[in-house]
Amino acid sequence: MTNQITGGKLVVQMLESLGIEKVFGVVGGQTLAITDAIIDSPSIEMVHTRHENAAAVMADAYGRLTGRPAVAIATTGPGATNLLTGVGGAFRDSSPAFIITCNNNGENIHKDDAQNADHVEIFKPFTKWSRLVAHQTSITQAMAEAYVNAMTGNPGPVHLDFARDTIEQTFDAPEVPTTHPLRSWVASRPVAAPDRIAEVAARVLAAQRPVIWVGNGANRAQASQDVLALAEALAIPVITTFNGMGAVPTTHPLVFGALSRMGTNLSTRVIGDADLVLALGNSLNAVSTTRWRRQLPEVVQVDVDPAMIGRYYAEVTTGVVGDLAAFARDLVAATADEAASARAARESWIDELQQAERDWWAMSEDLAPANPGAVSPAVVVRALREVTPTDAVLIPDAGNPGVWSYLWEMSKPYRYIKPVGFGNMGFALPAAIASVVDDASRPVLALIGDGSLGMSLGELETLARAGGPVVVVVLNDSSYGNIRQEQVLHFDGRTIGVDFLDVDFAQVARGMGLDAVRVTDVEALVVAVRDGFASGRPTLVDVVLDRAADAWTYPAFMPHDS
Repeated sequence: MTNQITGGKLVVQMLESLGIEKVFGVVGGQTLAITDAIIDSPSIEMVHTRHENAAAVMADAYGRLTGRPAVAIATTGPGATNLLTGVGGAFRDSSPAFIITCNNNGENIHKDDAQNADHVEIFKPFTKWSRLVAHQTSITQAMAEAYVNAMTGNPGPVHLDFARDTIEQTFDAPEVPTTHPLRSWVASRPVAAPDRIAEVAARVLAAQRPVIWVGNGANRAQASQDVLALAEALAIPVITTFNGMGAVPTTHPLVFGALSRMGTNLSTRVIGDADLVLALGNSLNAVSTTRWRRQLPEVVQVDVDPAMIGRYYAEVTTGVVGDLAAFARDLVAATADEAASARAARESWIDELQQAERDWWAMSEDLAPANPGAVSPAVVVRALREVTPTDAVLIPDAGNPGVWSYLWEMSKPYRYIKPVGFGNMGFALPAAIASVVDDASRPVLALIGDGSLGMSLGELETLARAGGPVVVVVLNDSSYGNIRQEQVLHFDGRTIGVDFLDVDFAQVARGMGLDAVRVTDVEALVVAVRDGFASGRPTLVDVVLDRAADAWTYPAFMPHDS
């Protein structure tokens, strides 16, 4: 007697086999054969959201935090297109995710059926791989291929579009392993060839002022310990890209902050001193290099994906294909005999940089707001450091929250995520939910502008359902602050399309089931955040922000004048 199951049940069995435990999404008529099967799954949890974009962001954030894919699921047409922005964020920031859309019946795809859309063509530019699954016998192979694409090389989102009849009709069930064999090897990464290591070792030892410039690849490779061991062995200063923040602890004496289009004063000094750059998991993209206007010395670029090497600065770049953690370990071994003399030769330079770092921090020590009844964002970030648990994840949203987070200090790696490559607003709140869904005991501080919160406001109710030690701090300047500041700076103070009425987000949050308070001074902020974490419940703190503070002209973020 054959075992008959639906295609939707097989999809869920394959998710279980591949170790996928979380599904985020909004259900619709076309999704029901899959979402109903989740009810019977002992290992998969579904978190339903208020908007599909939030579901995609949650899958993105889950992938960043765990290195494993989650699912974002949506129905056809507008459900699918609502996913796109969050999927773009996962794609540009190399986060593994399964994007599942459910289409109309196979015979009616590309016809004038309700909510018709060509999902595969829509998602191709935003994913590593996109495919229509139009027959039950293709489900297992398609999902296995999707998993390989999501997890290997530079990870990223993959898309499967299931025809409705494919997942609703029954057929003879195929054999699905409890633990799929793919899981045993997809995380394996290539190792650099020994002759390449020897060549780089000679160049690093010959350089007077080499700099390690770590990108997002170090987050994906979980390479913090190995990168720092290399830095310590040879006395090499470390900076990160904007997307590489969190890859190494900022409190380490050889780590000197992040470099992106806005600086900082400290990191631009470090890169300006360099006569050799070790670009580790760093694509040298526009955000990192001020749209490639930054002059760089000789570069050794290390990446698991050879297609990323030499895309930019090819004329000064030597490529090394391989896992950057293994590369760092191999380079330490290859330079061991001469490491002591290299450290001694760079000692005075490192001393200068460490003094420059102390001077840099002094720039933000005393910044009272220009306007009474408001708080400077620099003061907000520095005050929050004092009352946030050291193991908390900081999640700044796009725009000014991310820029002000330059002033954040991290003593542990991999406790920081934000949208960089796509810069998608409305990220921090759904990402915070994904974090507590992954680990209900891990504290989260979400730093979000009022503009971004306006785009994701409905997910406050999702956060109330999820629970957990999440504090959402709203930097509320009643505007799209980063764009308003750019208008003021470059368009003679003229602004358009950036200002809002004053919204009391604390009152809104209380109506959606959260603890919440509005504050207008730093003392009240500190008390509210401390109490929020102590309660273990989601809390929103609405901070009335000093509109005179400008991230574009903030002295600590200005490039170093060499």
